[in-house]
Amino acid sequence: MRLIVCVSNGNGMMFNHRRQSKDRKVMQDIAERTAGKKIWMNAYSAQLFSEYGMENILVDEGFLSLAGKEDFCFWEGQDILPYVKGVDQWILYRWNRNYPMDVRFDEHLTDGFKLESSVDFAGSSHEKITREVYVR
Repeated sequence: MRLIVCVSNGNGMMFNHRRQSKDRKVMQDIAERTAGKKIWMNAYSAQLFSEYGMENILVDEGFLSLAGKEDFCFWEGQDILPYVKGVDQWILYRWNRNYPMDVRFDEHLTDGFKLESSVDFAGSSHEKITREVYVR
């Protein structure tokens, strides 16, 4: 499966049970990258994508156990350890800002992966966003 994650400086993902940030251009980029493919997420994450008319979104609280090898998952801090062996690609969107955090992305999750690409772009709410793609 291919996991999509948004992180701040220090690899923060969430604070006080909420995502740290959101950006319209990141959501558009994800919509383009996943077009024609399944993208799994929970109901909390699905709210982010509601205005983009994406018909390929599948919502289930147990989405990590349902995703297939070619499917995408938008991950916001659920317990990943039981599923990490099934991850073939990480797509990290880096906010390049400091935010408070209490849930972090563990860099060791990308051990054994190779950085395939890194692209900076201007977001709608962030001056610079970096998209990194890691593959096995």
